[in-house]
Parts: sequence; structure tokens; C-alpha cells
Amino acid sequence: MKPQALNIEIYGADVVCASCVNAPSSKDTYEWLSAAINRKFPTNEVTFTYIDIEQPIENERQQDIANRIAEDEFFYPLVMINEEMIGEGYIQLKPVYAALEKYGYVSK
Repeated sequence: MKPQALNIEIYGADVVCASCVNAPSSKDTYEWLSAAINRKFPTNEVTFTYIDIEQPIENERQQDIANRIAEDEFFYPLVMINEEMIGEGYIQLKPVYAALEKYGYVSK
């Protein structure tokens, strides 16, 4: 059985989160995460989307999340898989991989 296609959203901004000193930028996290996931799960269907919280966002759900980040409810970068928050601030691979495996993804 083939695992379902997943959408991974990374929310962030050009400025590094004030609470995330020495952490990579949101864009760097997006690039690093997409490369790491594609390397570990190469045969699975994953779509990556970067949402800049400082730019206009047309999608209402994504705008709501961006607003919640702006109101300090969440730190950025914020990673969501199929609308489930997986991590925020300093992102680590282990919880992201665990979430993918929960959806049936198997590493190479």
C-alpha cells in the first residue's frame, strides 16, 4: 500500500526568530528539511511549501497560522504536515521523521 501524499508547510520570515538564537533561518530550514526528507524518503510523494509570514497570504488557513505566529502563539519556523503542527522554533529531524512514519512512510 502506497502512503498518502503529504503537504509539508514551513512558515517563516527572513528575520531569524528572536527566541531562536544561532538557529538557521526559516528559508534555510525549509531547504534543509526538504533535502533531508527527500533523501530519507525518496520514493514517497511529499509537497513542500514555504509560507513567508511577512508577505500577503491568500489562503485563509495559512493566514490564520501566520497571524498566530505574529501574536507570539507560535515560534517560527513552524512546520506542519497535513495541517498538524510538528515543530516550531528550532526544528529537529526526529519528530518530523516520526510524523512521516506515522503516515506510513518508510525510509530507504
